[in-house]
Amino acid sequence: MRRDLRVLAGAAIAAGVVAGTVLADPGDGPAITPVPSANTKAAGYAPSSVLAGGLTQRIVAAGANAVENPSGIVTNYGYENDTPSPDNPAVPQMVPANLSSPAEAQKTEPDKNTYLVFKNGLPGASSTYDYGTQFLFQGHENGAGSPKQGYLTRINLQADTAHRVTLMATQDDQGHPLAPIDGSTWDPWAQRILLTTENTGAPTYAATPGYPSVVHDVSGALGRGGYEGIQDDGDGNLWIVEDIGGSNKPNTVAKAPNSYIYRYVPATPGDLADGKLQALQVLDAQGQPITFASQNALNGAEQLALHAYGNSFDTRWVTIHDTAVDGTAPYVANPLARAAGATPFKRPENGVFRPGTKFQQFFFTETGDTDARSAENGDPSTGAGGSGGWGGVFRLVQSGPSADSGRLSLFFRGNRTVTGLDNITFLTANLLTAVEDAGDTLHSQRNALDSGYVFDASRADYAGTANPPRWLAEGRDPSATLDSANGGFGKNDGDNEITGAHVSDGDPGTGGVLGAKKPNWSDGHWRWFYTQQHGDNLTFEVVPQ
Repeated sequence: MRRDLRVLAGAAIAAGVVAGTVLADPGDGPAITPVPSANTKAAGYAPSSVLAGGLTQRIVAAGANAVENPSGIVTNYGYENDTPSPDNPAVPQMVPANLSSPAEAQKTEPDKNTYLVFKNGLPGASSTYDYGTQFLFQGHENGAGSPKQGYLTRINLQADTAHRVTLMATQDDQGHPLAPIDGSTWDPWAQRILLTTENTGAPTYAATPGYPSVVHDVSGALGRGGYEGIQDDGDGNLWIVEDIGGSNKPNTVAKAPNSYIYRYVPATPGDLADGKLQALQVLDAQGQPITFASQNALNGAEQLALHAYGNSFDTRWVTIHDTAVDGTAPYVANPLARAAGATPFKRPENGVFRPGTKFQQFFFTETGDTDARSAENGDPSTGAGGSGGWGGVFRLVQSGPSADSGRLSLFFRGNRTVTGLDNITFLTANLLTAVEDAGDTLHSQRNALDSGYVFDASRADYAGTANPPRWLAEGRDPSATLDSANGGFGKNDGDNEITGAHVSDGDPGTGGVLGAKKPNWSDGHWRWFYTQQHGDNLTFEVVPQ
């Protein structure tokens, strides 16, 4: 099978795509013909996902897969058994069993995927089973109980069904239950999986990859926050993207920007106990910081400027916590970033370095307000005149990953069709995918479910062009359709969401940091994963046909 990737771009960005027209990144792979439209959202309608021509997908784990080593209510990959089946309390009630009094188990929402290859393998729950060398790790974003029960899983990609999913940990090394987990990445210097929790008061974790995983709270150095995206750079720094929705601005559903971009600079690479946490500060045309106070005005001038094509802003990093000065007790980062005059954004969720740039270009998504009624959306079809309601994608350029300053510009401005962008990953040196998490409200408003798109990072921006090509029109499984119609039965989310988009060759060394290598689909090592969150909680691998 040819494993390179060629994606329909360029001319295909125009609204009227001609099937078979391609502008390929270098390589000899299958041409990808985009999906022309998103799947429709309609009551009782559970359409299948549609992938671009030239792509197919296979399930690597399903929410219903039993973990090989259940513990308490954690029995399945995507379900907790807080609501047992009325016929067998040992298994969870995955769908309502009694329509007169419907209830169902907690769906755990496996989130960001991290793919790793260990040539000598890793231990699992069985001391006699060979788990292979290829592994996919996930934290789980939701959980039952108070506090909610989070956990870490590992999909053993070469294992049989009985050993397919290993429950790695449900508590930290101090015996505290894990908080629900959102983001993850591999730190090759620390030899740890780093896990974020998207909750201002919950810990940030570092976990060992072998079973049982030892999970340590590293909040004394990295801090606590609504962290979601986390990513190493080539110098061993950690870039963290926060996702906290702000309060509503007066008389509108528009939210105040309330989330920051952080960089943790360890004392030495891999040191998760001693270092500095910095926050990104953007300067306006007069050289003054764009702060929470200045961003709080409805359609403020600085917000409008940030979300207009062609503008470029100086940036600098401001230190908000230094363990050498401030100690190593866990702390909350968000108020420190605000106090230091860092620049907030409308729910930036994930970021990634462009391959081949020596970690000099960092792209991050901004989810926006995910509501068509926002007063800060601007033109529905282009987003022009808006101040971030539809979200978008930003590009930060620095002379090197440890540089103190840089330049920020808008790469893509969201609109009604392409909005709520969340996970982001590079498919090739120039082509990246960003996927939507628009939410049930906006799905209903625009009569469309989520999609995944391909962007061309060799462009300066998307000014004057229509939307990027769609590689995935996500469907909605029957379980999610039931949840959407019934408010999740009081505990679960509704429509399916695309999350955990991840492309990697699994290299666990320092040369394997995402962004260090240009993805090369011809060598047979690069793999592409994503999770269809909510509903049946399916994790897929995308492969060329």
